[in-house]
Amino acid sequence: MNDLQKKRIRRAISVYYLAMGMVFASWASRIPDVKVALSLDDGSLGALLFAIPAGQIAMMAISAMVIAHWGSRMVLRVSLVAYAAVLFAISQAPTFVSLFVVLFLFGMAANILNISVNTQSVELEKLYGRSILSTFHGLWSLGGLLGGLVGTGFVLTGLPLWVHYAVVSILCVGVTLPMGLRLMDDSKLQHSAEKAEDDGGRHGFGRLDGVIIMLGFVAFGGMFCEGTVYDWSSVYMATVVCPPEALVRAGYIAGMAAMTFGRFVADRFITRYDAAHVLRISGASIVAGLLIATAFPYLVTATLGFLLVGLGMSTVVPICYSAAGRHPRLSPATAITVVSSISFIGFMVGPPLIGLLAQALTLRVALAVAASFGLLIIVFAPAAVRYRRRG
Repeated sequence: MNDLQKKRIRRAISVYYLAMGMVFASWASRIPDVKVALSLDDGSLGALLFAIPAGQIAMMAISAMVIAHWGSRMVLRVSLVAYAAVLFAISQAPTFVSLFVVLFLFGMAANILNISVNTQSVELEKLYGRSILSTFHGLWSLGGLLGGLVGTGFVLTGLPLWVHYAVVSILCVGVTLPMGLRLMDDSKLQHSAEKAEDDGGRHGFGRLDGVIIMLGFVAFGGMFCEGTVYDWSSVYMATVVCPPEALVRAGYIAGMAAMTFGRFVADRFITRYDAAHVLRISGASIVAGLLIATAFPYLVTATLGFLLVGLGMSTVVPICYSAAGRHPRLSPATAITVVSSISFIGFMVGPPLIGLLAQALTLRVALAVAASFGLLIIVFAPAAVRYRRRG
């Protein structure tokens, strides 16, 4: 494959990451509004937020099989449309139960979308022969930042939620559909991987080892903190920090901006320095950020704290997915599914656990406890280097 072809594929994958981030942030940025509209307390909101990661976990069992059968290119194109459609459906759910069901479907769509787009990007990274995955995830974060800003804009205009979600859904589908034709045709890669995995049991899960499990634990720590920040940062700012309405999402936007910046510059550091060293610094940044935000619940310090958390989170998932995608006996789709399965447990239990702790104690204490999960990244960081050394 020549350089021009690789660049075309890279641009196409980039658009999908950008759209994915914008769709997710469109939901996350409006959580405080949903909380008010349904008259939810912290405990009820925590239970509701359980729906998305529960849907992701439910989809884990079949994502790799679907991608192995249809190829990541086809699955990615279809799942993005489904993801955007379910976003709009969120605005049409008037009760706790109906919204829980829709968010469960949102999580299912998010999972297969995540596995398929990362399968594409890991295979392309192998062709490039250097780290590029973090930049892709940076585009997801950029989409998240844009989604947060757009969400704030719609709040200030006073337009109903369904208008916001309709605009975002139509925009994201419109820009990704034509780019889907440029994605990598991975049917041959999938076929080769399936043949190799047949020797190790169905879908190759019989060939798992301790290193890939530890990669899952690293990603678990990162995803626990990510889910917490996505779902609770704006709530924390609104109910504890209490800034003017226009600044309620300052912590969320600062975190997304820092994550975006970190991911765009991370590839050069990952390529130059040991990946485990980068992860240790990231874990320390997450711990410090959450402790600062909760110890000093003021606009400037809380915003700075969430900024540090975003910077720390920027490298965790890209490094883990890249390392998993180089597993010598599993296809990228299967290996990423294993790591994602473990990491999304963190994403699943994080927001509800924070809600329950906030109900029993306070939201400040709950977020301070979340800082301890950043330590998982530091402890298991050495696992990230083994498969990244495989070309």
